[in-house]
Amino acid sequence: MTSTEYFIIIIAVLVFIVIFQVAKASEYVSVLKGEKKSFAQNNRINGFLMLVFLVVGLAAAWWCNNLLYDKTLLGVPSASDLGEHIDSMMWITLTITGFVFVVTQVLLFWFAYRYQTSEKRKVYYYPHNNKLELIWTAVPAITLTILVAFGLFYWFKITGDPPKGAMEVEITGHQFGWEYRYPGKDNVLGRQHFKLVDPSKNNPLGQDWNDVANHDDLHPSEMHLVVNKPVKLIIRSQDVIHDVGLPHFRLKMDAVPGIPTTLWFTPKYTTEEMKKITKNENFVYEIACDQMCGVGHYAMRGVIVVDTQEDFDKWMAAQKPQFLTAHPDGVPPGNKSAAAAAQPQGEVVAQAEGH
Repeated sequence: MTSTEYFIIIIAVLVFIVIFQVAKASEYVSVLKGEKKSFAQNNRINGFLMLVFLVVGLAAAWWCNNLLYDKTLLGVPSASDLGEHIDSMMWITLTITGFVFVVTQVLLFWFAYRYQTSEKRKVYYYPHNNKLELIWTAVPAITLTILVAFGLFYWFKITGDPPKGAMEVEITGHQFGWEYRYPGKDNVLGRQHFKLVDPSKNNPLGQDWNDVANHDDLHPSEMHLVVNKPVKLIIRSQDVIHDVGLPHFRLKMDAVPGIPTTLWFTPKYTTEEMKKITKNENFVYEIACDQMCGVGHYAMRGVIVVDTQEDFDKWMAAQKPQFLTAHPDGVPPGNKSAAAAAQPQGEVVAQAEGH
């Protein structure tokens, strides 16, 4: 924190102490002057303080917004096309709720000051008004229904079918990290089974090596996407509920054990472009776990790199299929015995003598 911020905090503490001392002094005055005079005096002081709290509170809220706005995601444009709609909904919601908040708070504190107890004014008994009840029930209900309808519309769009030609990437969460898988040249992700998960045998995703579609699947250490190309994420979990949070893309989706979930979006800016937009040379697109998943939840962070098509193709060409990492000889375990039986007898004997 800067010295200015420390100074402001000290001032706030001193103001609180002063108010507390004034309140205590008022109690002593009540003993000396009598209860009725003390009540009237306290009433005027409290009414005045209501106005002070109103002005100071609104000013503080505005000051905090100005101070911290650039440190929030609101100051950074959405990095996906669908995220722009989420941003629009957010701004509409903030505008409506912000307007209601300011109006209600101003009226609350002003009424407390304006209609404080006075011997010159009698209380007006106003128990019920059907029209007023209808208005303040119907208007919020209609407004919230419209907001929810827009939310459902974009939810079904995000979780629906992506455009033709969209790339597919599988992301799997576990305590406490993310695993990524890309289909190879066949553009098909191979079969998996939870009983086959064995990181010690280079099979952290439980891929069935007897499925030929698995032989060219890639398992990189970070996710790479192509700018302006739709991508469908197939989301899984190996243990507890996680949540794939993509804050810069304004998207998130639960990773549920045994139930694959999906979402799709189109990245708008490469990582290099986003570095210039944010004026941060160290900028990276992050994958956060937005669901409390255990003691290591805080460290469950992944990285997305958004490339041009050319850079992405170079990166893909440099990746090695996970099948070859697990089986350098290129033969799945179920076929090794058959492969050995198919060899000429002399070659088998020669291999045995060589060992």
